[in-house]
Amino acid sequence: MRWYVSIGAVLVAGMLASGDAAGVAAPGPGTQPNERLVEKESTPSVDVELILAVDVSYSMDMDELAVQREGYAQAIVSKEFLQALKAGPNGKISITYIEWAASNDQKIIIPWRVIDGPESADAVAAEIMKTPVRRASRTSISGAIYFAVPLFDENPHRGLRRVIDISGDGPNNNGAPIQPARDMALEKGIVINGLPIMVKEPSYSTMDIENLDWYYEDCVIGGPGSFVVSIKDREKFKEAIRTKLLLEVAGRTPERPVVRAADKEPRVNCMIGEKIWQDRWGR
Repeated sequence: MRWYVSIGAVLVAGMLASGDAAGVAAPGPGTQPNERLVEKESTPSVDVELILAVDVSYSMDMDELAVQREGYAQAIVSKEFLQALKAGPNGKISITYIEWAASNDQKIIIPWRVIDGPESADAVAAEIMKTPVRRASRTSISGAIYFAVPLFDENPHRGLRRVIDISGDGPNNNGAPIQPARDMALEKGIVINGLPIMVKEPSYSTMDIENLDWYYEDCVIGGPGSFVVSIKDREKFKEAIRTKLLLEVAGRTPERPVVRAADKEPRVNCMIGEKIWQDRWGR
């Protein structure tokens, strides 16, 4: 079952990120690596392991990229976000922030951090904002997923849930097809949520498509309670980001469900991005 939510559905939430591995007890002298792994797997210490996978392809203009950065930073330190954080069973989450473009272009901006209150939230937000904004070519959502999935194994904190939060303003047009990448993540128990950015009219030059929200819902997201929050108004960019993070931290499902049968044909061709690129460039 998948879900769709509009930006108007705002939840109460909260979070805090420690700037390093603080909060993780140092292993004792006799503790072996495999023992630490077993302990991690058997005792969830955070409510969610959250990967923020952010599109920095050239179809995103510099203003959008700046607003996107500010949106994530402001959401993390918001009162609502911190309140939702504390409402969880463990009262903390683990988060990492990555940027992606082509299939071989992914960059970790914020390595895994524990968010458990205002101070660590401030630290993570500041780190997001101080990193120079960059742009890169092509759009490989599949590449972002294949890059993100192994990062969960590197996280020293086990969560009750594992979520990849993908934002982007266009369909997959580079690297592997999107559906096998999504299905691989779902088989590992990972939930994928989407933030389709639809603030500009689709154009030939940017390879945007109409109904990008349908594409994300049918081709990108998946897992129990997965959903999309669409951004169709530039003025509500930050609000949409905050809404999405609140839902993810709170482990909530939106009020408006969209149930799609597993064997139903997608409303959008999941290879549409590759087709547009092929038609335009012949390769």
